[in-house]
Amino acid sequence: MEKVALLAWLQAKPGKEQELSDFLKNALPLAQAETGTVSWYAWQIDDSVFGIFDTFEAEEGREAHLSGPIAAALMANADTLLAKPPVIEKLNILAAK
Repeated sequence: MEKVALLAWLQAKPGKEQELSDFLKNALPLAQAETGTVSWYAWQIDDSVFGIFDTFEAEEGREAHLSGPIAAALMANADTLLAKPPVIEKLNILAAK
């Protein structure tokens, strides 16, 4: 069962919304290759607010993800794509189906 998760909030720079959307869609194969990542979702709330929600069975998987290729690519492109630094929250999962 998934016990921990990450919730990342991303605010696109004006005019970079499509690029951020494409970046997130293109990150899917990287997430699929992570053995410690149980589920990975990229989402969009409105024109400029995006994010990632992912779950892990253990803290080791979450930490591996935070130091993995998606996080590295996001931080490498943050100045170009994001209006402000990402907000990344560590969550504990209380119940899941």
